[in-house]
Amino acid sequence: MSSQNARAGLDKKADQVQEMFDKLAPRYDLLNTLMTGGIVNYWRKITTEAIAPKPGERILDLAAGTGTSSVPLAEAGADVTACDMSHGMLDEGRKRYPQLNFVYGDGTDLPFEDNTFDAVTISYGLRNIADTEKALSEMRRVIKPGGRIVVAEFSTPTVAPIKVAYKQFLPRAIPALGYLVSPNPTAYAYLAGSIAAWPDQDELGAKFVNVGWKNVEYRNLTGGIVAVHRAWK
Repeated sequence: MSSQNARAGLDKKADQVQEMFDKLAPRYDLLNTLMTGGIVNYWRKITTEAIAPKPGERILDLAAGTGTSSVPLAEAGADVTACDMSHGMLDEGRKRYPQLNFVYGDGTDLPFEDNTFDAVTISYGLRNIADTEKALSEMRRVIKPGGRIVVAEFSTPTVAPIKVAYKQFLPRAIPALGYLVSPNPTAYAYLAGSIAAWPDQDELGAKFVNVGWKNVEYRNLTGGIVAVHRAWK
């Protein structure tokens, strides 16, 4: 991806974001583990606990990528649909986890009927969708009354030492690491920029409320580097 396309990606144009993740697909999960020092596995565990999947429930895992986040939901007995807008991610996921149901879908125009799922979740993908509130509204549309949403996303550190270190780390280290280990290094400049521009915990919570979600709450992880938001329809 050229530097011009990387910059355009900050505008979250769907075709450019899709192209970026298509190129990252084969090594995406490995790169996430390396970039976070393995702590992404802890974040995933907490997110799964917040979803609280139950046998027989229908769960939509949006921006599921290769399906890594969907596996523990399926192992809990839920009927999981792994949905993503990157064909590269979906193709990679079907090879790795043929037992999962992978579906192509745009977060602002989901290919599902109203009131289809018991729960919906999205991890580190909401900030890549151009219209956050439209995506949250679409997720609410496809959830049954009483259903829940769980969103894990990078957020704003709340602990002073972590906040200072994070501001130094994010714009420098992530792109630098991307050039060392990624087949598409400029994508990590986009990722760092998208994290820095993302609303904080309370601002994101307000967007949930704006589109009709109820009882919005969040839990900070690793000093607020990540926040897990949960709400109900």
